Amino acid sequence: MRILLVEDEVRLAENVAAALREIPGYAVDCASDGQIGASLASNRCYDLIILDLMLPLLDGQGVLRKLRADSDLTPVLILTARGEATSIIELLNTGADDYLAKPFDLGELIARSKALIRRGKGVAHPLLRLSDVELDTLQQSVTRAGHLIDLTPMEYHILEYLMHRPKVIVSKRELLEHLYDYNWEHHSNVIEAHVSNLRRKLDWGATEPSIETLRGRGYRLSLREQPRG
Repeated sequence: MRILLVEDEVRLAENVAAALREIPGYAVDCASDGQIGASLASNRCYDLIILDLMLPLLDGQGVLRKLRADSDLTPVLILTARGEATSIIELLNTGADDYLAKPFDLGELIARSKALIRRGKGVAHPLLRLSDVELDTLQQSVTRAGHLIDLTPMEYHILEYLMHRPKVIVSKRELLEHLYDYNWEHHSNVIEAHVSNLRRKLDWGATEPSIETLRGRGYRLSLREQPRG
């Protein structure tokens, strides 16, 4: 998942970005003021925006208002210092999805971030299931027909992204945008290699193919959805 962190406190931004990047498949772009943050957010390639309120040039509430005025529904987690005048009720009414008061625990921020990303994709439960494939987003493990499958971090995250969009054709560009930050040099053949390895591991010994390749369009999971028991 790709996260935009808009925070002007350098040390805090570095710590938060480092913690998020330790999660397999998470990419983080950072902006140090509200104008840069709003500009990056306009690309609409983010799965979550973490937004400080007290920012140079354009404050966090201004960024939030701009996002929602542009019909951008990306989940937004607000970071707010205790004693700031802006009320939580006003922030939530403006379109914020959650908030954390500074100082905060990094573990709590990560847990809230994961929950917001899941809800933003219409999935409230941390266990994703399609056909006989189960992906546990908390333990970051994958099984098929009950057998544990050893995936690399990027293979895991490609599968997680596809399982959040089970009926959707996902292009290589979309995968690149959501799995890598802007500091990484993008090559679509990297995605092809990861998907090829992922498909080989998922389909070993299985009768049902897992991932379709639609030439010139992208990838789509061919696994069937099953009702949660």
